[in-house]
Amino acid sequence: MAELQGTCDDRFRAVRAVLQDNIDSGEELGASLVLDIDGEVVVDLWGGYRDPARTVAWDEHTITNVWSSTKAVTSLAALMLVDRGQLDVHAPVARYWPEFAAAGKEGVLVRHLLSHTSGVSGMEAPAAVEDLYDWDKSTARYAAQAPWWEPGTASGYHAANFGHLIGEVVRRVSGKSLRRFVAEEIAGPLGADFQIGAVEADWGRVAEVVPPPPAPFDLEAAGKDSPVYKTFTGPAVTAEYANTPAWRQADMGGLNGHGNARSVARVLSALALGGEVDGVRLLGPDTIDLIFDEQAHGVDLVLGIPLRWGIGYGLPQADTLPWIPDGRICFWGGWGGSMIIMDLDRRVTISYMMNGMGPGIIGSTRSAAYTAAIYQALG
Repeated sequence: MAELQGTCDDRFRAVRAVLQDNIDSGEELGASLVLDIDGEVVVDLWGGYRDPARTVAWDEHTITNVWSSTKAVTSLAALMLVDRGQLDVHAPVARYWPEFAAAGKEGVLVRHLLSHTSGVSGMEAPAAVEDLYDWDKSTARYAAQAPWWEPGTASGYHAANFGHLIGEVVRRVSGKSLRRFVAEEIAGPLGADFQIGAVEADWGRVAEVVPPPPAPFDLEAAGKDSPVYKTFTGPAVTAEYANTPAWRQADMGGLNGHGNARSVARVLSALALGGEVDGVRLLGPDTIDLIFDEQAHGVDLVLGIPLRWGIGYGLPQADTLPWIPDGRICFWGGWGGSMIIMDLDRRVTISYMMNGMGPGIIGSTRSAAYTAAIYQALG
């Protein structure tokens, strides 16, 4: 058994117990969990192992690939440009990225990219994971292709390409690649141990990703012209890619952020705290309000479950995620179960990052259990 390390306010001892039980039982491999309330970190726990053989302990400085939890940071980058008056979410993407107007996409707006309603949820076949590693090639292909449904009418999760689409807008507006923008404008000023990809000097402390059980749905049954089939085969991504050098070297703001619960909470607590963390201002209140402008509410064309999308983040949806309460809350998570929740009503940020991937499309039984225990303790 691996004892949890870190700190936990006694008020949240039940949360610690749930995490310890999951590590003891082997349900968790390695994990980190943080709760920030009004800028104070009251839970900062980590434990378990970095490797499937359970020979290397997950320590305070362990980081891992957080999959789509990266999208929450990528959305923050775009919203920072909105806050500076450099980007308008209601403007056509082509205002900033002229090539994107091709194939009938002149009416696609920036907010459509941020809410997964653009119709460009993947790469037209043929597509390979290696195509995602080539920024110029992949963004040119997305710009050239036609939308797979009428933009703005429904969401279809932009699973692998969200960071490429938003990142190219960030690059066109700021002159910086997404990876560089996150490093220089977000992680650096906040002192957050988070990066898009992972520099080679850090590979020794990266916890290996362990794949989840096979997905329960049959892509073939969806039909080869369906957004779900085209998204998950354009390209097909398996978890093992995350452990390769090429993956870590790529700039993929939808997939390959590396961090832990502490660093992801440090970054995203800006939303729960009114836009400022320890004197570092990232956003103003008007920009934060934009997040809650509902863009889509219904069954997602790619994930096949009911979702509510604001601008850049998911919003509470009781029949899909009953453990996230209603209110002024925004969130997203990563494949396998990682989760970042910003509760603006309570000025609370919940962050859970791990390397042993669980089953499920959004969240996992583990992220549900930790979140439920935290809200029960909050009262």
